[in-house]
Amino acid sequence: MDVLVYDGPGVSKTSLSYTLSTLRTLLLPNYTVQTITPQSLASEPWSASCALLALPGGRDLPYLSALQRSNALIASYVRGGGSFLGICAGAYYACRKVEWEIGSEYEVSGDRPLRFFDGIGRGCVYPGFQYGSESGARAVCLRASESLIGKEETLKGLYYNGGGEFVDAQATPGVMVLARYTEDDGSDKVAGVSCQVGDGTAVLWAIHPEYPLTLEPALSAIAGSGLDLKDRIDQHEENRWRLVKQSLRLLGLSLPAPIDIKTMRPLPQFLTSTPGISSTIKTMSQSLIRDSMDSEPIVLKDSADTFHFHRIAYSSDLVNRIQTSQESDTTVVKHVIVLGEGTPPPKEATRAYNISQYYSDLSDAQKQRNLSSERPQKMGEILLYGEVVTSTQTMLDQNPKLLMHLPVPLLSLATHQLSGRGRGSNTWLSPPGCLQFSLFLRVLSPLSRVQSPCRSSSVLGNFGDKVRLKWPNDIYAVLEGGGVKKIGGILVNTSFTGGIVDIVIGCGLNVLSPSPLTSLSQLIPAGFSDTVISMERTTATIMATFDEMWLQFLSSKGSFEPFLDMYLQRWLHSDQLVKLTTVDPPVMVRIVGITLNHGLLRTMPESRDYMSHRGEEYIDLQPDGNSFDLMAGLIKTKT
Repeated sequence: MDVLVYDGPGVSKTSLSYTLSTLRTLLLPNYTVQTITPQSLASEPWSASCALLALPGGRDLPYLSALQRSNALIASYVRGGGSFLGICAGAYYACRKVEWEIGSEYEVSGDRPLRFFDGIGRGCVYPGFQYGSESGARAVCLRASESLIGKEETLKGLYYNGGGEFVDAQATPGVMVLARYTEDDGSDKVAGVSCQVGDGTAVLWAIHPEYPLTLEPALSAIAGSGLDLKDRIDQHEENRWRLVKQSLRLLGLSLPAPIDIKTMRPLPQFLTSTPGISSTIKTMSQSLIRDSMDSEPIVLKDSADTFHFHRIAYSSDLVNRIQTSQESDTTVVKHVIVLGEGTPPPKEATRAYNISQYYSDLSDAQKQRNLSSERPQKMGEILLYGEVVTSTQTMLDQNPKLLMHLPVPLLSLATHQLSGRGRGSNTWLSPPGCLQFSLFLRVLSPLSRVQSPCRSSSVLGNFGDKVRLKWPNDIYAVLEGGGVKKIGGILVNTSFTGGIVDIVIGCGLNVLSPSPLTSLSQLIPAGFSDTVISMERTTATIMATFDEMWLQFLSSKGSFEPFLDMYLQRWLHSDQLVKLTTVDPPVMVRIVGITLNHGLLRTMPESRDYMSHRGEEYIDLQPDGNSFDLMAGLIKTKT
């Protein structure tokens, strides 16, 4: 689900920046947080996937003109069950009427269209406001209500600049007072409200709860207000976070549980293998020595990263030394502990992922598929695992020297990613319970084979038919009642060097992720205790199934034809009617399949009179230039 923050005429860039950073800190990875323009609000189908719409601080009058075409849509979204967060000018705009600086040169007065607070937003509460200036800014104290944080409490140091009050809020139906000013001209005036709007909710703040107290301009406002918070600034900053968290909970958002990551730097990774192929890792070490030098650790400097390969026996002391060196080093080095004897690290070294169990599950999955034990190396038998990494995909496809030395095929897997990658400029969020891996190969691979193992009886039992594909690279779940939700994505990168084709297939798949995300585990109805999902068995099933399909792909000389029927059976789009907006004028087309040569989406215009620019009756669409909005039934230009 998306959290959308308005970015258009009238917005304060400082308020926008802090709103984005605050919401991303609190809501990732449960929600994506991104900006939306007034044009998109008026023309795009944003409401279907929107969990919250936020209107930051700035200037109310430009909002009035910029959102003229969007007001009815915004109001309908909230009244239909949506959530709205208004900050300062955004809060004024959500009132029935604005009365601001009446009698001054800055006077603004008039009705407003949203009317989420069915009353008057009146300001400024404190004097001295000037446009484009901090001269009227100050740090204020609020008395937070019990309904906001569980008890009445004074919150100090919050940033204020030009905000108002919600007049007679306590007597307005459907309104809950969240906080009041406590000082001077503002004493006992209402500074924050939660409004029931139809089936939805609007939380409005006249102050700026998004501004960190430890950064400018809040620091200067605190100093100028005479508040002595120097020794307790961290405590008051924590109170600010509590205010925002509780506001989001009132809006119905689910904040992610804290993740116990020991460091925001990558942790050491372990290079392991099944016992039968441990010599492959030794061969890799010898290759590294030839191209660098025989040292401990072996140092490899590559295009994007520097790697240290440690060959000494594993010990907790080794891991502690590596982490200590990372904390004192300004450059991030990727450390790899090489376990070349075919033995995985002890369980306490990889508490989030049981490597021994994974290898056991992989062996079982290989036997179920009759994968020959005589083959020298099969998918998933060499594993590079890290509890915390930057990105499994970036680490492989942006370090060509590393790829020269790595054994093939190699599985790189992580429990947490700090900067996972999606298609194009998208990022892949790293929620708890998400299986995140990249598979390194040296033969061109078809894109869409990772979905099939998710449907295996080893993973979902009888409920595998609930997993489907969305063109070109997404994995979806079909929910009870017929809805669909994204649970994963696939990314393929290829590079050509010296006649060799290197392929890195990346996948992120929600396996055990908790609500509000959708994951494989949630597709199993309550009471079916015989179907138990684990990260290790899911990984093993994907590797063994992909291995089986890979052999079929090679035997068919790289043709996708053996997989076409299965692909079409398991995607979401057969005979789907959509509006194609990438042509002028837009036309209604029906999806009929994909092309065998490049996997383009093949569509047929509903109008018999329409011909493509090449004179053909069908229109083939590339994934790179088009975006498929499944919920809205639109194919539009990718931005």
